[in-house]
Amino acid sequence: MEPTVAAQRIAEPEVASPERRLDVFTHARLWKNPCGFAARFNYLALRYNQPLYGWIEERYGLSRAEFVILYSLGIMDGVTASEIASSTAFPKNTLSRAVGLLGKRGLVGRGADATDRRAQPLHLTQAGRDLLAEAMPRFIALEEEMLEPLSLIEREQLSMLMAKVVLGMFHSGDTGE
Repeated sequence: MEPTVAAQRIAEPEVASPERRLDVFTHARLWKNPCGFAARFNYLALRYNQPLYGWIEERYGLSRAEFVILYSLGIMDGVTASEIASSTAFPKNTLSRAVGLLGKRGLVGRGADATDRRAQPLHLTQAGRDLLAEAMPRFIALEEEMLEPLSLIEREQLSMLMAKVVLGMFHSGDTGE
């Protein structure tokens, strides 16, 4: 399904300088793709995730799964590895190993659930909170850099539209699992 000429004119960027120019294939993949939203979304996600998680591994010796657990607990302390797996789409066994390694490094502690003995709420230790506090400015700065071309109103619109797409997946019954 080829986008209309009018849609291409609106969506396809005008490139001002050669150093900012995409190679021919990447340009086609992003702007002439029948799944353009997914292609651009994935392109941005890779440009965000690869440098940051590479830095996390180099700086702290943590895998992406390990840092995702810390990040998740920074958002909401006391969730279980199963809840993190459900939210992030990481396999449960990958997260289970990561929780064990984080526990050995003193970054995460396990609690006990009064109603379900199998559930083990996870908590950041002080060392885990300190590591997360040190790492987060880099994540925030890269997001800010990516959003720099947008005005405040455009950022709010983008956020609202992305939320609408995400919530629409739940209304359609597709939770991504």
